Amino acid sequence: MARYLRPTTLEEALALRAQAGETPLALLAGGTDVYPVRTHKSAWFQPFSRDVLDLGAVPELSGIQHDAAGTRIGATATWSAVAEAELPPAFDALKQASRQVGGVQIQNRGTIGGNLCNASPAADGVPPLLALDAQVELASRRGRRQLPLADFVLGNRRTALAPDEILVAIHIPAQPESARSTFLKLGARAYLVISIASVAAIIATDGAGLVSDARIAVGACSAAPLRLSALEARLTGRPAGDLAALVQPEDLAALAPIDDVRASAAYRRDAALVLVRRALTQLADKPMEAAA
Repeated sequence: MARYLRPTTLEEALALRAQAGETPLALLAGGTDVYPVRTHKSAWFQPFSRDVLDLGAVPELSGIQHDAAGTRIGATATWSAVAEAELPPAFDALKQASRQVGGVQIQNRGTIGGNLCNASPAADGVPPLLALDAQVELASRRGRRQLPLADFVLGNRRTALAPDEILVAIHIPAQPESARSTFLKLGARAYLVISIASVAAIIATDGAGLVSDARIAVGACSAAPLRLSALEARLTGRPAGDLAALVQPEDLAALAPIDDVRASAAYRRDAALVLVRRALTQLADKPMEAAA
């Protein structure tokens, strides 16, 4: 029979993780991914006998702290907590994504760390965090390390998390004061839907109204959400109001969408192009405070 383990310190959790050896524990935070997997297996008479490591009582994994040096979001912070946190406009895209992860019940239970570790190509939380230059903090009994989020989410359901590691927190560097952001998601309906394509964009401007920083990430159009680095470089230095017209289909050449039951690859590519242009148009219409 599977065991239910509920440590109250990170040290205890890491010890249990290390002791599991070749039989990995099922890490439980909000449970919004773990329980559907168990239910699916049970429906098909497949065993799910892994011990469960509940991380919900570990204080170090929770909370959101923001100061001039940057922002730390604990891995077990819920989407509702992220949406309600007092954060600058650069985080608007992340907040908007937080309000579209399932319904309110899911947002109250689901965690930002769980969303990253689940590593769905359509994960709503990943594009905004990529655009924020987020890094993940990983811990084991061997020590701690930080990785750029792009190096952590490796592909469909694949991450760089080692068998003895736990995702502790997401760290986001200080953002430009003039930065504004937005998140757009296309699905079969407005809510409670997996993305066909999603886009997070952040734009900062200088005193002359020229783009000093541009960051754009696309989700659900590759094995892992992807930054459009070439487009970002081309938009830098341009007037903020003219950006959408500059985006061309070849700017999305790095994407690798697939055909599935939700959409064809061609539709996804076209949708991503439209969403990128719409996001840049929205940001051009937002009042931006020029950096001092």
